[in-house]
Amino acid sequence: MTNSNIPSFAVGSKSFTAVAINIASKAGEWIQSKLGDFNKLQTKYSAHDLVTEVDKGAETMIRNLIQTHFPHHVVLGEEGVAPGPDASKQALAQLSDAEYLWIVDPLDGTTNFVHGFPFFSVSLALAHKGEVIVGVVYNPVHNELYVAEKGKGAYLKGKRMQVSSETKLINSLVATGFPADRAGALPVNMRGVQTLAPKVRNIRVAGSAALHMAYVAAGRLSGFWEIGLNSWDMAAGALLITESGGKVTDTEGNPYSLHVRDVLATNGHIHDEMQRELSAASATGI
Repeated sequence: MTNSNIPSFAVGSKSFTAVAINIASKAGEWIQSKLGDFNKLQTKYSAHDLVTEVDKGAETMIRNLIQTHFPHHVVLGEEGVAPGPDASKQALAQLSDAEYLWIVDPLDGTTNFVHGFPFFSVSLALAHKGEVIVGVVYNPVHNELYVAEKGKGAYLKGKRMQVSSETKLINSLVATGFPADRAGALPVNMRGVQTLAPKVRNIRVAGSAALHMAYVAAGRLSGFWEIGLNSWDMAAGALLITESGGKVTDTEGNPYSLHVRDVLATNGHIHDEMQRELSAASATGI
C-alpha cells in the first residue's frame, strides 16, 4: 500500500482479505447445502424476523474460523445479539472501539432461504478503528463473490466492478426492503416506495440488503435505500459501493459510518435527487 494512513491488510503472512474470502466461501457452501433441509424455524424481533439453526451454525463456523486466524480480533455477529434495534445499537456501541472488528451477517436473507427463494448471502466486513477496510459478500446460489479492499477497488469474478452510469432517477432501477420492524421502520420505508415508484424506472425488493448493495456496486442497480438496518446488513456492501465509484450516506445525506441505520447507497449520480425525494416524503427515518 502506498498510503501510510491505510493499515496493512495482513498480520504476519495472513491477508485479511484472503481469510475473509475463504471464510465466506466455506460458510456459503455449507448454507447452500442446507437449502430445503433445515429443521427449526424461529422468530426473533417479530413474526417477520426469522432465524434457523443454519443462521446460527453459519455464524458459529465464521466466528471459529476468524478466531483461529486472528485470535485477538473482535467479532460482532447478528446471531450473537439480542433481537431488536436497541440491542443491535448497544452491541455495536460496546464493540466499536475495537482495533479490529469483524462485522458478520452469516445469512442475509433468511426469509428467502426458508422459502427456497434463491437470493441470500454471507456478508463479512472488517473494520480497523471503526473504518471498514475489507468487505466480502458471497451469493452461493450464483457462486458470485464480491470483494473490496479499501483503496484497492472492488471485484467480482476477477473483474473490477463499476457502478451504473444513469444520471437521472427516471432511468434508474433501484431497490429497497420491507423492514421486520412493522410498526416503526416499515411505514417510513413505504412512504419512500410510494414517492419513488412513479419517479424511477422500477423498484426491486429481493430480500437481502447485502446483495442489493453488492448489485449497486456491480452496476445492476443504480440505488438502494432502507430504513432500520443493522451494521452487519451493510458494512461490507458499503465498501463494495464506494470502491466501485458509488456513494453511501445515511438517508439525510450524512457520511456513512458503522452506526448508520437508515441507508442511501447509489451510483453517486442519482444520490442527491434520490435523497431530496426521500426527504420531501418524510421517508428518511423514524
